Amino acid sequence: MKYGDADYMAARDAMVEVLRSWAREERVGTYKTLSQVLAPDHRVHYHGRMMSLLLADACRRDSSGSDPMLSALVVNGASKKPSGQFFELAVNEFRRRDPDWSWERERDAVFARYGAPVSP
Repeated sequence: MKYGDADYMAARDAMVEVLRSWAREERVGTYKTLSQVLAPDHRVHYHGRMMSLLLADACRRDSSGSDPMLSALVVNGASKKPSGQFFELAVNEFRRRDPDWSWERERDAVFARYGAPVSP
């Protein structure tokens, strides 16, 4: 798989669907779990640069900038927080610069956006 090729685009689209399903379930998952869910159709190593590129592009595909970032649902197994690349993307591209902003709020906004509708 190379950045931007047909395999990459298919992996990105699959990743968006996985993350949206996690959002509907209001759950987070690790980079390793995401890698395993995408396999065997899409081989994306959870420590690799391709994972970072795909997550950034999944956010771009799903979000217009003010919409919550899907990648807030993917965390490191040890720290239980997203990687540094998530925070860089949040600040530099998605303009998350409010001093009160946190990835937890971003995660909750993703849950609210995709969560099951509450019945009256």
